[in-house]
Amino acid sequence: MTNAEATKDEVILRIPKIPRINAILFFLTLFTTLLAGSMMEGGVFWENPMDLLKGIPFSLTLMLILGTHEFGHYYYSQKHKVEATLPYFIPAPTFIGTFGAFIKMKSPVKKRDALLQIGASGPIAGFLVAVPALIIGLSMSEVIEMSPEFGGIILGDSILMKILTSAMHPSLSASQDIMLHPIAFAGWIGLLVTMLNLLPIGQLDGGHVAYAMLGYRHDLFAKFAFAALIPLSLFSLNWLVWAVLILIVMRTTSHPPVQDLHIPLSQNNKIIGYVCLVIFILCFIPAPIQAG
Repeated sequence: MTNAEATKDEVILRIPKIPRINAILFFLTLFTTLLAGSMMEGGVFWENPMDLLKGIPFSLTLMLILGTHEFGHYYYSQKHKVEATLPYFIPAPTFIGTFGAFIKMKSPVKKRDALLQIGASGPIAGFLVAVPALIIGLSMSEVIEMSPEFGGIILGDSILMKILTSAMHPSLSASQDIMLHPIAFAGWIGLLVTMLNLLPIGQLDGGHVAYAMLGYRHDLFAKFAFAALIPLSLFSLNWLVWAVLILIVMRTTSHPPVQDLHIPLSQNNKIIGYVCLVIFILCFIPAPIQAG
């Protein structure tokens, strides 16, 4: 089919030549996540380079979740004729090996429905990969007895995590906990990333969705959502760190305007917005990471 024969509802996905910087960042992030996954499994890469292979389950699962998230944005950017880059993966010397990934929109989003679909597509796509990964990983995870001497990291539970844990390990007692398999840990991170991206602030994915849904009321709503991060820091200092990062990176809680904000969203697009709200609630974790 030629371009002239394509209807306006069809999307011709054009993958441009991969820029060198994107490829370099991808392979660096693949290495750092492999290293992080290997260390989770007791690997000592600097003594035995083959130990890096132990990180494959964690690395590939996490890279798949992040990549699917960004591909969702990229696909809908092309659908709505918004110029966007391929994903930039961010390697990092952290216990998960990355700070995530992002794409950069190089042309403005002019329509309200386009803004909602581009913003919502990433979290929904990533969520649809993270949940099966979490289920598979939980089936491979080990139940352990907790002791007062436990000194590891304690991961917070979202509503969805509690539901899946109860379904996969129904006989879990109060003195027991689950030592997550690397695939399950990658799925947990996927849910956390989804939740953080859906915060209705600035140009986060949730900011795009909330602005498309609320219109001019979004500015006040975003300020309230940002202010809520401060009391949340009483549960976990992670929230304070994320609040500071939002201020540094975005410098504002507001969202750039779109041209047709006066035109109401269709019912289908409103449903997409409500789906994002449900996903946010299911993935919300008051205290994501705590020291044991």
